[in-house]
Amino acid sequence: MLNQLPNYIGSPSWWQLINWIGDPIRFQQKYRQKYGDIFSMQLGGLGSFVIVGNPQAIQEIFSQDSKFDIGRANKLAEPLIGRTSVMLLDGDRHRRERKLLMPPFHGEKLNIYAQKISIITKKFANEWQIEQPFVARSTMQKVSLEVILQIVFGLSEGQRYQQIKSLLTAWLDMIDSPLRSSMLFLQSLQKDWGTWSPWGRMKHRQRCILDLLQAEIDDKRTKNNGKGDDVLSLMMAALDENGQPMTDEELKYELLTILFAGHETTATILAWAFYQIHKNSDVLEKLQRELDILGANPYPMEIAQLPYLTAVVQETMRMYPVLPTLFPRITKSSINIAGYQFEPDTILLPSIYLLHYREDLYPHPQKFQPERFIGRQYSPSEYIPFGGGSRRCLGYALALLEIKLVLATVLSNYQLALAEDKPVKLQRRGFTLAPKGGVRMMVTGKR
Repeated sequence: MLNQLPNYIGSPSWWQLINWIGDPIRFQQKYRQKYGDIFSMQLGGLGSFVIVGNPQAIQEIFSQDSKFDIGRANKLAEPLIGRTSVMLLDGDRHRRERKLLMPPFHGEKLNIYAQKISIITKKFANEWQIEQPFVARSTMQKVSLEVILQIVFGLSEGQRYQQIKSLLTAWLDMIDSPLRSSMLFLQSLQKDWGTWSPWGRMKHRQRCILDLLQAEIDDKRTKNNGKGDDVLSLMMAALDENGQPMTDEELKYELLTILFAGHETTATILAWAFYQIHKNSDVLEKLQRELDILGANPYPMEIAQLPYLTAVVQETMRMYPVLPTLFPRITKSSINIAGYQFEPDTILLPSIYLLHYREDLYPHPQKFQPERFIGRQYSPSEYIPFGGGSRRCLGYALALLEIKLVLATVLSNYQLALAEDKPVKLQRRGFTLAPKGGVRMMVTGKR
């Protein structure tokens, strides 16, 4: 099979897997230089994959999403987010789930969420001490977790709120480095020998979180009959075309997916944004001027419309893809993409990194230049921080709102500086990529 794939890498498959787990960005840089923007790799027992970094080819893939199995291709994530997660579904079941999940994350509900995001940000930023270093990503993780607990679950106090908080943090910290992340990719490490083994501990914490989520669902059903502005209440009230609600199992695993996917990624993007904003004084000055024009206590949705703030967020997500590639897509039948004929069961991986670092689309891609997003609209196959096709991230509108409001709230009230004058590198954290060390900063004054 591998020999039929384009530009396949000849090194041993176990060596490719080690390098992919350790540094997927360097891996892609190396082989793009050798093979161009479409090449094939074999990652040990995980199988063969075709990396695609060409915008025309990616557009062809997105426009033919129905010809791929995407949920089946995400089996690697099943031990974490469960078999009924929307990420692991295909066909009619996937369409049903997306339709039920979409409304709470869009439209008028965002106005309600916006006020809470600003209040939550101020609460955690108030804990900073002048001239005392702090880790930006750690604070942003607290903010993003609190946003999920309050906006998604409708929880802001009580024993269950505290338990979910501590358990989720402990659960995700188990995959906070390339070495620890290995157990997500190597089935030989996925042995549940009780809580003294890493995988056993991870599964135990997951079961505890699921029990807490079930208790919250039961509570909502009893106390308020699923009525409320939080996402969970809206999910519980949603009915499909046959008048059927989501089952408790579907609800639990969708909540787990939101916790797993929404919490880590938003914190990482915010940490990178603070890093680049304070590394580039001209960017900071322009942002502060734009924010100052709005005056004191601006309407949150006004902040979300600011053009330069929007461009800064877009450029951050271009430079620092949270995932090295989009979801894999498995061909159901023979298909032609970019002039290559792929047989059934070929796995294609559209690469966010290769696309976002193309010189023809983004001149000087290693430079942080928000201006490239001013007055230019990139197509859905040229800029893909939230994916594309039938699998675009459901929560992208809420994520963008949160990122903008957190940045605006902090920059309007605090003067920050980087605590260290050295480049921050990417490091694998589970399936995602995060800043190594989390970006150390300090407050130098208040505005």
